Amino acid sequence: MAAALQVLPRLARAPLRPLPWWGPVARLASGMALPEQAQQLFESAVSAVLPGPMLHRVLTLDPSGKQLKVRDRSFQLRRNLYLVGFGKAVLGMAAAAEELLGQHLVQGVISVPKGIRAAMEHAGKQEMLLKPHSRVQVFEGAEDNLPDRDALRAALAIRQLAEGLKADELLLVLISGGGSALLPAPIPPVTLEEKQMLTKLLAARGATIQELNTIRKALSQLKGGGLAQAAYPAQVVSLILSDVVGDPVEMIASGPTVASTHSVQDCLHILNRYNLRAALPRSVKTVLARADSDPHGPRACGHVLNVVIGSNMLALAEAQRQAEVLGYRAVVLSAAVQGDVKSVAQFYGLLARVAGARLTLPGAGASGEEDAELHRLAAELQLPDLQLEEALEALAGAQGPVCLLAGGEPTVQLQGSGKGGRNQELALRVGAELGRQPLGPIDVLFLSGGTDGQDGPTEAAGAWVTSDLASQAAAEGLDVATFLAHNDSHTFFCHLHGGAHLLFTGLTGTNVMDAHLLFLRPR
Repeated sequence: MAAALQVLPRLARAPLRPLPWWGPVARLASGMALPEQAQQLFESAVSAVLPGPMLHRVLTLDPSGKQLKVRDRSFQLRRNLYLVGFGKAVLGMAAAAEELLGQHLVQGVISVPKGIRAAMEHAGKQEMLLKPHSRVQVFEGAEDNLPDRDALRAALAIRQLAEGLKADELLLVLISGGGSALLPAPIPPVTLEEKQMLTKLLAARGATIQELNTIRKALSQLKGGGLAQAAYPAQVVSLILSDVVGDPVEMIASGPTVASTHSVQDCLHILNRYNLRAALPRSVKTVLARADSDPHGPRACGHVLNVVIGSNMLALAEAQRQAEVLGYRAVVLSAAVQGDVKSVAQFYGLLARVAGARLTLPGAGASGEEDAELHRLAAELQLPDLQLEEALEALAGAQGPVCLLAGGEPTVQLQGSGKGGRNQELALRVGAELGRQPLGPIDVLFLSGGTDGQDGPTEAAGAWVTSDLASQAAAEGLDVATFLAHNDSHTFFCHLHGGAHLLFTGLTGTNVMDAHLLFLRPR
């Protein structure tokens, strides 16, 4: 494992330096070249969405220190400020907020992933840590991104703080990806175990994050505007780091400060779609029936200001800028990649062939069949911001290597009991696609990594592959199809070249979904 791609200690380093292609910058024990430039560009994407700089871009104090400005809104400060937060990036956000707000901050409670403080200390990232005598109480929980008893205790402490606020007080809410698992407060009689079981069943059948959060909101005391309602009549300012495609504030961490627009019928439609309605516990049926007859209707959140301070697009834009510094023709394809990981992998594999043909044979392009199939796959994925034509046109004028960037959050439909995550599975599937047909005189490298540093229940952030993955695997007696059939991508990459294709960052302290990097270079 020691030779695997390491990132975290380098995140805050000096600007990128131009390098020849991705090798031979450093060599692994296997003799393979370490993909240095892929590592650098992933680092730059993550660095662009670290919590401290993002928070300082939107929060300022006036010279007197008595007024807090949030973008174009101002709030009076007189030791009347309280703070709560939940999510993978919230520790660093809270540290930055407390440093900025000083004595105005009376009390705070945050819920963050288990082990994140130790990880930040080990990485020397002091800017991500609260001071020793902080007014902010820290709960750690949701191991492997699953709600647990520690996260439940944190949620109850957050609710208690919010419910005690008065009209002349201000609640600053810090939200990032992972917030749903870190703020579990199921409506009785639903238990934490029942809600967790239902969430696991939905995820295993390929439910999107939007569908998962619709169900979570309906069964939660704090999601779907519940936290904002608990804090009323205090003013609420919510700073949100988006980990959901399209940055819909009602979906990020299941919208605790946003009035839910979803009905019980929406929930039932989702449960029917995945054939789970008959398997619902009696408690879930009770809560849904009660909500259906609630005379108060949806919760109002007119006392709340919600501000998105960072997103996947911001990360990709910085990686694009740094790729151009390195001499690539760089194009952002989409920040909204979603859908089944198999279809996404087919799209990237075919894109590499079509792009490679245009890059190595200017004017010739790929076959008409391949072009048509690529556009069919793109239409099937329904990516609202896809810049496919722009990317293909850019290839025609490229004089050297190309980097195509994308981001989002594909879904994996579990069929086996192996160990992996969506980034490692996507990388493995793309590697398999790249090996299906000869690519011609072109080198291809694909990297997929989670910006939070944790891909599924593994310590890896993701993985990278080249077009000769299949032959590399065969040389080590590894059958790609078998590992994919068991959703066992992590085990595969642990074996391949001793783990050299795994991307290890540790917890990064931020979270804006995943980054996909596709590199092409004519030989």
